[in-house]
Amino acid sequence: MFKRHLLQAAACTALLALAGAAHAQAAWPDRPIKLIVPFAAGGSTDLAARLVAEFGSRELGQQIVVENKAGAGGSLGMEMVARAKPDGYTLGMATVSTHGANPAVYGAKLKYDPVKDFAPVTNVATTPSVFAVNPKVTAKTMKEFIVQAQASPRKFSFASPGTGSLGHANIEHFMHLAKVELLHVPYKGAGQAMNDALAGQVDAITDNLPSALPHIKAGKLRALAVLSEKRSPALPDVPTYGELGFPQMGGGGWFGVVAPAGTPPAVVARLNAAIHKAMKHPDFARKMDESGATLIPGTPSEFGKQIQQAMERYARVAQVADIRVD
Repeated sequence: MFKRHLLQAAACTALLALAGAAHAQAAWPDRPIKLIVPFAAGGSTDLAARLVAEFGSRELGQQIVVENKAGAGGSLGMEMVARAKPDGYTLGMATVSTHGANPAVYGAKLKYDPVKDFAPVTNVATTPSVFAVNPKVTAKTMKEFIVQAQASPRKFSFASPGTGSLGHANIEHFMHLAKVELLHVPYKGAGQAMNDALAGQVDAITDNLPSALPHIKAGKLRALAVLSEKRSPALPDVPTYGELGFPQMGGGGWFGVVAPAGTPPAVVARLNAAIHKAMKHPDFARKMDESGATLIPGTPSEFGKQIQQAMERYARVAQVADIRVD
């Protein structure tokens, strides 16, 4: 008799716990949500995040607050997301850098697993990156630049957001393919790298198109190539790496939303639906289009596959270009 009562009590406790969890999920969100951007404010990832926050807040009825946590090519911010409580109140903006290049170049030093530590929510947009030079460089095309660089190894410098960053990995790969040697100048973020490229302290830079485009249009930088499957409508006269004879460079980057692993599936599903609805807002779509980005909403499963593909691609790039952060 006592044992039966004990079992009944245990069953009631379990049912109450399940009911409480279900109620908590149904009530989600009942307070502001933090969206961590693992890069400094002002870049293309930050732009996408702020649009997600602005229009996603309307759909969820709770404020989404953007928090910039830059450092180590986005690794510091992503580590914070990975270690956060999986309750739907901490999200992160994942990129090809945080979930593709960083695992390849940091290896065991990376303090998060890009697959095991996250629950993909949705990809948001894909964007080309652009290789651009300061106007003091006389080359008007990438072919001219390659000829000049081959004739004078390490004469030309290029800026990146840091050693092992996506920008660094992409240009190291390009140098290997084009058989040129440029001088790498790492910075502590994309903003500092761009400032010195504009000032002529470095000769070249590779950056996401949304953040580089205003400077290109203003004549402060000259675009020589875009990393994309096809030419960007924003720069119709600038060839892709593939057109220039380097199809191995692949396509452009992307940025999407992830949550810590273990976040309830119901919360992930609601986030996915809310962000997709937000992306359909005319102002959201217009601003991303003006920046040169293309919206690519998808399911959590589809985003997970894109992350896996990025990891595989940059593992090959790191090996070919011999990139490793010691």
